Amino acid sequence: MSKNLVIVESPAKAKTIEKYLGKDYLVKSSYGHVRDLSKGDKAIDKVNGFKPEYIVPSDKKQLVSELKKLSKDAEVVWLATDDDREGEAISWHLKEALNLKDDHTKRIVFREITKNAILKAIENPRGIDIDLVNAQQARRILDRLVGFELSPVLWKKIRTGLSAGRVQSVAVRLVVEREREIDSFKVTPNYKVSAIFDLEGGKKLTADLPQRYKTEAEAQAFLERCLTAEFSIENLVKKPAKKSPTAPFTTSTLQQEASRKLGFSVVQTMRVAQNLYEAGHITYMRTDSVNLSEEAQKGASQEIHNFYGPEFVHNRQFKTKSSGAQEAHEAIRPTNFAHHEISGDRNDNRLYDLIWKRAIASQMADAKLEKTTATIGISTTSEKLTASGEVVKFEGFLKVYIESTDDDDNGNETPSGMLPPLDIGQKLDLNHIKATERFTRPPARFTEASLVKKLEENGIGRPSTYAPTISTIQKRGYVIKEPRDGVERKYQELKLEKGKITSQTLTEITGAEKNKLFPTDTGIIVNDFLVNHFNDVVDYSFTAQVEEQFDSIASGKIGWNNMIEDFYGDFHKNVENTEENVARSEIGTTRKLGVHPENGKDVFVKLGKYGPYAQIGNADDEEKPLYASLRKGQYMEKLSMEEALELFKLPRQVGTFEDKVVVAAIGRFGPYIRHDGKFVSLGKEYDPLTVDEETAIALIKAKREADAKKIIKLFDENPDLKVLNGRWGPYISFEKKNFKIPKDEVAEDLTYERCIEIIETTPDKKKTAGKKTAKSTKATKTTKTKKSTKSAKK
Repeated sequence: MSKNLVIVESPAKAKTIEKYLGKDYLVKSSYGHVRDLSKGDKAIDKVNGFKPEYIVPSDKKQLVSELKKLSKDAEVVWLATDDDREGEAISWHLKEALNLKDDHTKRIVFREITKNAILKAIENPRGIDIDLVNAQQARRILDRLVGFELSPVLWKKIRTGLSAGRVQSVAVRLVVEREREIDSFKVTPNYKVSAIFDLEGGKKLTADLPQRYKTEAEAQAFLERCLTAEFSIENLVKKPAKKSPTAPFTTSTLQQEASRKLGFSVVQTMRVAQNLYEAGHITYMRTDSVNLSEEAQKGASQEIHNFYGPEFVHNRQFKTKSSGAQEAHEAIRPTNFAHHEISGDRNDNRLYDLIWKRAIASQMADAKLEKTTATIGISTTSEKLTASGEVVKFEGFLKVYIESTDDDDNGNETPSGMLPPLDIGQKLDLNHIKATERFTRPPARFTEASLVKKLEENGIGRPSTYAPTISTIQKRGYVIKEPRDGVERKYQELKLEKGKITSQTLTEITGAEKNKLFPTDTGIIVNDFLVNHFNDVVDYSFTAQVEEQFDSIASGKIGWNNMIEDFYGDFHKNVENTEENVARSEIGTTRKLGVHPENGKDVFVKLGKYGPYAQIGNADDEEKPLYASLRKGQYMEKLSMEEALELFKLPRQVGTFEDKVVVAAIGRFGPYIRHDGKFVSLGKEYDPLTVDEETAIALIKAKREADAKKIIKLFDENPDLKVLNGRWGPYISFEKKNFKIPKDEVAEDLTYERCIEIIETTPDKKKTAGKKTAKSTKATKTTKTKKSTKSAKK
């Protein structure tokens, strides 16, 4: 056996580290935590200092047993989990679960998985930092207490299956409040004036009026003043300017930029970054530091000098702005700046490229610009037009990287072009002036990345919590990420051209959203309940204060038990009071809209198990109530009687085809046609209220053709077994599971027996470290396929 056992959290990390250590080191993975709080109310002893009860989950027992055996045979056990609170806690749990002794256990930390970093860590071991462990324990225990005590209240007062979380509920509140800001925003029109002038050589000059007019009459009056005006260059101002690069990535800024530039979700960004870290390509990806080590600065400078030239080098040390920054070691950067590219899949390469460029740019010279502003006088009025442009005199860091902003339409913010040659006093020939009606815009809905930015600005959460928070609020159905279609809006355009003023009404699409976060009715109702009855839990400043207390625990300033006790007393009393004194009718899960104009029955909008719905009639009426789901984008608190009644027009019978009824309706995934038990999506092109029989039949036939092309082979022995053609090529489908076909086999030539063999020899996907043996997996599949085949033959 090896003299040294090294334990890390993930197999990928273990594989990379194993390359750097010799034969005397065996590297194994714990697959994350090996212990967790036990289930149920007894996990935390609230009477005796909130002492937690930890257990080894059933799916980790075999793994712990293996690690325990290996640790007994090793001379030294090296705990090499991540260098943050969660990593420290994993090491502590390993030490406890494996009964490791202090004299042969060493804790090592590193922020990058390179040979130098690993060997340096081995040379400088330390003990487990119990303060960091306690900070992680405090977070885990507090979140368990909040979730475990609040969830039953939500079940009783709103709906079974709901749950609340300390940071997640605050994130939901931000999304709900933003939606209400947008809903209450009063759009006001104004008129933007722009002019185009013709210059010699076919060139054009575009200029704008700095101020906007509030009314069409004001804009009209301005154009009338310009009818007989002469235009000339009154002033030209040239000023040198510079742009400086932004800091290297933190967890938050990486998530934001990967969202804007690459279209990654927050969870996807962290998953890909984890791959890059574990493969040794980048430093640790959970950080709120913008610092670069001296070694990193030298490496970046050398690469800039060699690749771009010495004039592009400018070393900088950035300072972390966040007062609550924790575990601030280094920003996210490449482990070797000489590696411009890496081997890996497409997303690994794209994210690495982003990290490399951002880090390199941070050590490059400022971009030097020259800004020119031309002031254009109008002979008949005191108002003046301005034209501006800038030209890049020296690219500097812009040669490598341009930061995006949330307002960018194309993900880039490039300097505007230079102005054509102009002289003071130069007369200008007017081509036309436009006064276009524009509208004030409400606050933007959150994207995943901008919500992370808002949480960070408010001091809520830490780098390790952003991604799971965003993921959780969507999984729980409190927030939904989706695109929404815009609506048509009319606007006025006045135009002065060739001595005449004309006016026309134009249309535009406004309010279209692309993958923004919207609160669901469930999210709104849960949020309102928590704000009204558990304000501390969702209060922004209180939640930030809790994070600061975790930081104080991590630095050994306060005890974790005291912090939990201070919170729990008032919280628990509030839970008991709410359970006893708040009636379910006060919560807002039912709203009466009025009385049906035709049949006199009550009309409601309610929150049900599967979401919001409208209802006509009461349960105790002679006739059963009618139900209809709300449409995408409709909210319970805003639904009108007219909108509710419109919902009951669906499902509607469109016609018949092949002696079977064709029905149009709206379902969970949007509008559809149903015929003979099969469904055909109507997409965005067709409205279920107006689609006709002819169109519906054409869609049904088109779907049949597409499905026919998908089928490669069917089997009489078992109709549930199919060989199909998919997006990534042929595959076997059986009992709602898909199986890969070996590369050397032709899909069309597969026999029924060979398909069964492929199914039985395909290993199950491992969901956790707990293993299901190949033997039992094969036996289970064999039994199922035999049963299905036997049933089919009967």
